[in-house]
Amino acid sequence: MTQPLWQKSNIKIDARIMKFLAGDDVLLDREFFLYDVTASKAHVEGLANIGVVSADEATALKRELDVLAEDFRAGSFVLDDRYEDCHSAIEARLTERLGDAGRRVHTGRSRNDQILVATRLWLKDQLATLEQHCRAIAAVCLDRAAQPALPLPGYTHLQRAVVSSTGMWFAGFAEGFIDNALRARQTAALIDANPLGTAAGYGVNMKLDREHTTAALGFARMQISPIYAQLSRGKFEMAVLEAIAGALLDVRRLAWDLSLFTTAEFDFVKLPSEYTTGSSIMPNKRNPDVVELLRASYASVAAARTEIEQLLSLPSGYQRDLQFSKGSLFHGCRHGLAALELMPDLLARMTWNEPAMRAAIEPAMYATDVAIEQAAAGVPFRDAYRAAADAAASAGAGRTPEGSLAARVSPGSGNDLRLDELRARLGHLDG
Repeated sequence: MTQPLWQKSNIKIDARIMKFLAGDDVLLDREFFLYDVTASKAHVEGLANIGVVSADEATALKRELDVLAEDFRAGSFVLDDRYEDCHSAIEARLTERLGDAGRRVHTGRSRNDQILVATRLWLKDQLATLEQHCRAIAAVCLDRAAQPALPLPGYTHLQRAVVSSTGMWFAGFAEGFIDNALRARQTAALIDANPLGTAAGYGVNMKLDREHTTAALGFARMQISPIYAQLSRGKFEMAVLEAIAGALLDVRRLAWDLSLFTTAEFDFVKLPSEYTTGSSIMPNKRNPDVVELLRASYASVAAARTEIEQLLSLPSGYQRDLQFSKGSLFHGCRHGLAALELMPDLLARMTWNEPAMRAAIEPAMYATDVAIEQAAAGVPFRDAYRAAADAAASAGAGRTPEGSLAARVSPGSGNDLRLDELRARLGHLDG
């Protein structure tokens, strides 16, 4: 390992302790490396603006940072256990190539604000991906909701309840994922604050050009208080994981529906063959494994959030504990976004089994229609309710699922899905 940035004279480093301190950090930092390089370029520009590095030094430093980024992408520079972390790797490379100019690059910053700004930039990209996936899911659901509606039993308590439709089912998840996309954008606005220049959490005795780095890195605002910059670590990561988890809660419920609907007992849905797997022992089986793992995916993101939350029992100021948040953060974001990425194609290609769905609609499921009609005609609802309950077995006489849905005119229900309004909400996110 290269000499740590914090190494002092006459202090011996114990290899076992150093290994514990470093942990998997340098491997996890591969995710952050290019973001750290980008932030380092902005920091160099800010140092040049206040005369800490010369214009020629700034040009050379930015050139070498660009070369380093290309070498990293190409695999000719590998972030490995030669380095303590991505920050020390960048400084070591610049010092090797540029000597004293490379040694100046850390002026006015700490690894504390380095990891904050690299993480913040990475989190913004994760939220952009989250919004993209949620919008794609919503768009597919809206397209399918607009297709001719097929009768589908509506359930409460997992018991047959009222007549529903495939259009209502898809519209429900469409609106959910529009909200999930909006939440991703709102979370992005929350975390869109530049911590670079807050150093170790108390500022530095030089007038850093934080306005420049804020604009150069594309942040909406500066995170002004150095103390709050440290307090926000973990808090902002949790907010991102919560936004992903919120979307996965809808995925979990959708996947539960599909898990039931694909059973032989329901037989409402057929999945594309790519989304099923075979049994290792039973030749007759095709299992909805993808759907089951989609259903389970919320757990991974929730666990990541909980791990970070448990690390946050801390006083103000920087604490090393949060180094352990990186692994859970990466795993939670990566797994959650990978699950969401599969949803649009699955939803676009799943097919309904209309005869099985029609066969599952029984006469008693029209009892609510009967009670509402009588109440609309002036019968007190509780009297109409009791009468409909007593005659539930014959409630379907002369009725069809299409008729029930056509009469359902309350906003958002069978004959008034308001798909145009939902499309307008989704389109508003383009603005």
